[in-house]
Amino acid sequence: MKDEAYAATIKSKATGTGFSRFFAANPHRKMTGWRWIVFFVAALVLIPIGVIISSFFSPASDIWQHLVETTLPGLLINTFWLALGVVVGTTLLGVSLAWFTAVYEFPGRKFFSWALLLPFAIPAYVTAFVALGLFDYAGPVQTALRAWLDSDLHWFPDIRSRLGVIMVMTLAFYPYVYLLARNAFLTQGKRSLEAAQSLGLNRQQGFCRVALPMARPWIAGGVMLALMETLADFGTVAVFNYDTFTTAIYKAWFSMFSLSAASQLASLLILIIFVLIFLEQQFRSRMRYAETKKSQHADRIKLTGWHPWAVIGFISAVLFVAFVLPVTQLVFWALDSFVRDFDQQRYLEFLWHSLSLSGLAAFITCAVAVLMVYAARRHPDGITRTAVRIATLGYALPGAVLAVGVFVPIAWLDGQLSELALQLFDIETGRLIQGTLATMLIAYMTRFLAVSHFPIDSAMQRITRSIDEAALGLGLNSWSMLQKIHLPILKSGIFTAATLVFVDVMKEMPITLMTRPFGWDTLAVRIFEMTSEGEWEQAALPSITLVLAGLIPIILFMRQTEKTS
Repeated sequence: MKDEAYAATIKSKATGTGFSRFFAANPHRKMTGWRWIVFFVAALVLIPIGVIISSFFSPASDIWQHLVETTLPGLLINTFWLALGVVVGTTLLGVSLAWFTAVYEFPGRKFFSWALLLPFAIPAYVTAFVALGLFDYAGPVQTALRAWLDSDLHWFPDIRSRLGVIMVMTLAFYPYVYLLARNAFLTQGKRSLEAAQSLGLNRQQGFCRVALPMARPWIAGGVMLALMETLADFGTVAVFNYDTFTTAIYKAWFSMFSLSAASQLASLLILIIFVLIFLEQQFRSRMRYAETKKSQHADRIKLTGWHPWAVIGFISAVLFVAFVLPVTQLVFWALDSFVRDFDQQRYLEFLWHSLSLSGLAAFITCAVAVLMVYAARRHPDGITRTAVRIATLGYALPGAVLAVGVFVPIAWLDGQLSELALQLFDIETGRLIQGTLATMLIAYMTRFLAVSHFPIDSAMQRITRSIDEAALGLGLNSWSMLQKIHLPILKSGIFTAATLVFVDVMKEMPITLMTRPFGWDTLAVRIFEMTSEGEWEQAALPSITLVLAGLIPIILFMRQTEKTS
């Protein structure tokens, strides 16, 4: 009967009657099993968000007083300047690199156009400890310069500073702006520049007054992603000992042993993030820009004289500092410590824990995403779409915030189950869920469901409704249709989603660090422990492993780009 109703919805959409009339005429069919899946997942995501926000509206006065007097002003100042610096840095770097590779022709342009995405493969906290190991006072760069110049190098900038953190994060996050801005310039940059020149403007004026304003929605989207990553970052600021909200949440929980203080800080951070999301959506909703067919096959502006070499030098310097130098240094450190580290059974456990945890998280997250996407296909009404948006909201939450939001309700549930078992069976169960892999997997699924949802949903959009109608006509029910029709077609999207989630979980540090069972250390945790002690060489081998894992989505993306271009 449900499948007959689904067929009726398809028919109604084809005839233009719409799903709203169907539901109005059949109110008892509004809540089917497939829609319950979406609402259940949305509720699962809302629980940690609600827990965190509720702590803001029911503050403990003594905790807030302590935070305001000792911690909060410094956190706000540090976070503000860090966010501002990264926004400015990623905008300047990402937009300039995108403009050069999208509009101009110079030797090596095709190579640089994809090579500039390689810093995506390096976690920001890995770039951070490599930068400290190289450029700190006792590092090889300053040591060599002091010996060569016979000077104390008072002029050499201090890498352990706010500027150092901003530079590292700019190099790690500029690809977000570069990728989206390049797409904008490919679609309209060349043509807009030609239109500007026809009006008497030179290239610089055409870029500033025409091409750049037209690319604002894409640039704003990339800057927003970089900003969200900056606010969510824990490893980089922890390596630099630069206090922000994420490090303060961790210290409040594990150093002060105050989950209440951690919740209060997390609630303030999540409100700041939601305000930023709202402002960004309002900003972009007011913009209307036409997009034309990509012009990458059109003749680019050929640089002459010294200009191509200046562009090549600039791009090469960015690529060298952001990718080649960190990877080269990691390889040297890893070779020095390979025998000592790799022979230890514990390191193999780190690797196994990372791989198994990432595999489980990818499987669970993609399975939930497939069910959600299919449910939304069967019921594409406003309520279901809203529930899907809520379910994919977790990616906007920093890992440290999400760890607190998941831990609090699970600890409460553990207490209730323990009390119930004691009353009914006179058995002391202890902790049943808290401190187990289940807590970590729930947090991972909440955090990365959006990552798996978008590729799978995009693949589902390519399946026409006529295929569903034909399957229903052959007598297939909804579950059989998903198994026999949709899953085989969705294989590529599911593989892409699983790969992205796998790599993200491998690199995720705060959730793993704050919710892992006792003794369940991963490569990311190993890096945190070694960098906390200043053991850069010991952290190199797990870092190289994470970099290699991070190259997987870059390679997949480049292959996909080659197919579509």
